[in-house]
Amino acid sequence: MDPLPSVSISEQWGQAFARPTTQSTTQSKKRTNGQDVLPVNMQTLVDALLVDVAGLCVAARHSDYVGAMHRASLEPGVCTVIGHAGSASVAAAALINGTATHGEDYDDTFEGGPIHAGAVVVPGVLAAAQFHHLSGADLAWGIAVGSEVMCRLCSVAPKKVHQAGFHPTAVFGALGAAAGVASALSLTPHQWMNALGIAGSMASGIIEYLAEGAWTKRMHPGWAAQAGYRAARLAQEGFTGPRTLFEGTHGFFHAFANTDEGFFEEMLSHAGVQWLAADMAFKPYACGTMAHPYIDCARALVKGGLKVQDIDHIQCNTAHGIVHRLWEPLAAKQQPINGYAAKFSIPYAVAVGLLRGDAGLVEYEPQVVHDEQVRHLASKVSYVVDPDNPYPKKFTGHVRVTLKNGQVMEAQQDHFRGGKDDPMSQTDLHQKFLANCAYGGWSSDLSHSALALLLGMRHALVIEASLLGQ
Repeated sequence: MDPLPSVSISEQWGQAFARPTTQSTTQSKKRTNGQDVLPVNMQTLVDALLVDVAGLCVAARHSDYVGAMHRASLEPGVCTVIGHAGSASVAAAALINGTATHGEDYDDTFEGGPIHAGAVVVPGVLAAAQFHHLSGADLAWGIAVGSEVMCRLCSVAPKKVHQAGFHPTAVFGALGAAAGVASALSLTPHQWMNALGIAGSMASGIIEYLAEGAWTKRMHPGWAAQAGYRAARLAQEGFTGPRTLFEGTHGFFHAFANTDEGFFEEMLSHAGVQWLAADMAFKPYACGTMAHPYIDCARALVKGGLKVQDIDHIQCNTAHGIVHRLWEPLAAKQQPINGYAAKFSIPYAVAVGLLRGDAGLVEYEPQVVHDEQVRHLASKVSYVVDPDNPYPKKFTGHVRVTLKNGQVMEAQQDHFRGGKDDPMSQTDLHQKFLANCAYGGWSSDLSHSALALLLGMRHALVIEASLLGQ
């Protein structure tokens, strides 16, 4: 057996992301001024994540799954449940808000994963910031670090976590939330390391939801958010976790990726100096990320003159790594059982892209999912695996349509719109927020007031989010 390292991987991360503290007049820990400043691109990301998460929570607030989570989990406290009156405990707010954020699969994503960091980290750190009376600078640092940790975890064993049957957002999310809350609370490097070690035993989330469109994936970010908070608080109070979380014989990737090897040097490289999370993407469509370029291709074909009634069949080139989630079993993907199952179907995504020119929240409502014209067109969509597809480094799309007269029309896209190669503008992101709030029943005045609050939250002396609880 190899000797234990003198400085473990998680200790190196703790040294990179935990920072020096001074004692304020109230004896609570505050960051030194030099550590209050995030790079400009990360400041922009934090603002964007706060806006996107809040809008998604409002959009989902009347949904059946959020109602069930709210009734089952609500506990008294001081934290905001976005889109709902009253307040809740830290754990309940993190769980409900995380579930609502991810519920429609319309949230942020990281192309190297894919993972949805904001859906985990923002609910966890925001609830902690409210309960512990933290500042906007504390909140921003926690969101930035938690998101960065989740993004860096994606580089260790690409695709292997999914292949092992786990949802990366769920299992990486527990660590990301722990890192984010630990950083917001100004834990020491040693406490930070323990928080990650503890969270490793709280990580969970299998992908069997794919079979019948069950709701469990929706819950994964919320569960990870509240678990990460617990892990950080336990570490703050002296509870210990394994120092060798990553490199140990029974380590994290041994459990969740079926491997004892990994690109740990990539995970550690320039941590705290270079911010991978700055390239996180925001979704223009309310469905699984890898389906997005296919929707764009379908829309481009219609714009180029394709008439849907002339289609004989459709074949798409695709990546092997997404077949088991978005293409198979093909018959089920062509005829999804409900709106949530449709979100993880490329045949359905291509069909609504061709017929409706969009894949927003409305396109995954029951009346559209069960529309006979949509289902008939989706049944014509099949795939072939392209061995040279660059997934997961890049998300690409390709649609080849053969017409009834034998003519072929084809479109392809080599990037994810909303990602680093074609990012969503601030204006577009704000419009998405306002549209989500309108979908959830908020007035225009309330939506604009909430947007102003969110954009100013990084600068707050103490986090105040009660306006969002309506």
